Parts: sequence; C-alpha cells; structure tokens
Amino acid sequence: MCNQQMSRYHEVQAKRWKEGKMWHPPYSLYYYSCYMHEIHHRMLADHYDALARGERRQNLLNSLKEGGYILYARHAEATMGEDQPTIDLEDCTTQRNLSDRGRQQAVMYGETLRRLGIPIDEPILASPFCRTKETAGLAFGEPNVEVDPFWINIYNLSSDLPLEEEGRILTELTTILESPPPEGTNTLIIAHGFPGGVGLGEMSNMGTVVVKPMGRGNGYDMLTYLSLDEWERL
Repeated sequence: MCNQQMSRYHEVQAKRWKEGKMWHPPYSLYYYSCYMHEIHHRMLADHYDALARGERRQNLLNSLKEGGYILYARHAEATMGEDQPTIDLEDCTTQRNLSDRGRQQAVMYGETLRRLGIPIDEPILASPFCRTKETAGLAFGEPNVEVDPFWINIYNLSSDLPLEEEGRILTELTTILESPPPEGTNTLIIAHGFPGGVGLGEMSNMGTVVVKPMGRGNGYDMLTYLSLDEWERL
C-alpha cells in the first residue's frame, strides 16, 4: 500500500517539476517515512522468523533428548587419497581417508551431541570403510563403535547397480530405519551419503538426517537434515 501511494505521489510531483512549478527534483519526507516503514516491517518479520526457527530448534532438541530417533550421519571430510577400483577394506591406502579438518569435524560432532545431552545408544554403527570407522571412533571412542557391513551397500548405490539390486538395498534400508531404538535413546549410524533423489539423499560432510521410525512395517519419517554448523547452533 505504501509503495502504491509513493508511486502516485511521485507521478504528481514529477509532473509539477516538469511544468516548472517546483524548484527542485521531487523528493519528500513521505518517501522517507514509507521507506522507514518498510525497513521496520522487514525487521519485525526477520525477528519473528528467527523466533520461530529458535522454537523449532528447541522442539527438535527436546524430542531428541527424549529418544526414539535414528541419526544417520555421513562421515567427516575425507580428501586424503582416493578410492581404488578394487578397495580392500582392511587397507586404508586403497581408500579415501579423513583429512585433518575431517578429524576435527568428527571430534566436534561427538562433543556437540554430548554437550546437547542427546542420548545415543551404544555401540555406534559404522560402515567398514576406514573413513567411517575413524569418524565414529574420534567422535565416540573406538570401543563404542560396531562395524556393520550392510552400510557398504549405501556406498555402492553411487555405482551403476541393476535396478533389482538397488531395490533390495533400499528395502533393507527401510527395514532398518523403521525399527525404533531402545527406549530413551537414539540410534546413530555413521556411513555414506546417497546419490541425489535416492534413499536419504545427498549429504555434506558430517551432515545428519534425523529419522523417526514408525515401527516394523510402517516405514519411517525423515524429520529434518542438520549440517554440522546447524548442530552447533541447536
């Protein structure tokens, strides 16, 4: 409304100036008033948006503290070396491994979840790759990590699998993600990102998808995705 009024006002003022009835180009305190009104309106909108985001974050944190969720996290930054065509899971030199920054991310991830008071069921589940095992070990301690070979399948989804094999993997994934953790805790899985549009989708280093299991045969809900920075802001 204010913008429409300003537009009409300036049309009249511009006409008067062209007709020589004004000694200076059209300008008004009304324009300034409307401008400040718009700025104030935007500031209020940003303020209430921030409050709403804060409330959603607090609600999520409260829910996680009560347990009943699955946290599926991608490993930390791994830019050292590269995955060889034939990977030996017992030989880290045939794989991409964590960088120094990745190790810092892993430590920070564990510290953040502990600081937030989020109960995690142990052992932490990890893919057999060196980068996933190291991420889990740095975050929660090696004795608290259990290697689960199923999560190799998620890595394999990025290759050219037959549709039947991809379907089998995703069906088994659903069975895992629809199963609730022990009461009062959350299950944590540290594995690999997914191809875009498949499974839980693409993820950044140490990004986490929060999943709500609905029980055997009832599937699961993907509640939200949290980057490492977003975890730190909870």
